Amino acid sequence: MFLFHLTKEDRQKIHQILKQYQEDSRVQSMHGFVQHGRTSTYEHCMNVVKLSFWINKHLHLSANERALLTGALLHDFYLYDWHEKSTWHRWHGFSHPSRAWKNARRHFPMGAKEENIIRSHMWPLIPWQIPKSREAVIVCLADKCCSLYETTAR
Repeated sequence: MFLFHLTKEDRQKIHQILKQYQEDSRVQSMHGFVQHGRTSTYEHCMNVVKLSFWINKHLHLSANERALLTGALLHDFYLYDWHEKSTWHRWHGFSHPSRAWKNARRHFPMGAKEENIIRSHMWPLIPWQIPKSREAVIVCLADKCCSLYETTAR
């Protein structure tokens, strides 16, 4: 995707941490929703996972990898197609972090870091949802980078 490289060991570590989520049918359903351009929501979330991991590793930020990767994978776990016309998700940009957070905590164990990662990933668009950890800041930044790339580079 970007001009960065994950080693085989990096990819294995990511898979080991996220395996229980990636095998879940609800997470797999994100393949069926378009996120940006031709990128599915699942693919977008995995791009954010990989870039977040890379940023943490190469900038020596010492973030909690489990919280970082879990929050990155589930940050857009809202489970609908926001491109379809509907009054209940007309304000998708503002409402989807809350929906993703509610879905994630309903289906998976969540710590405070993971919850803040999901709820604050749209900062500064949603200025009252502030990233409160290095993990949340990393995912917020990685999400912006991935979104820009997926929207413009294809």
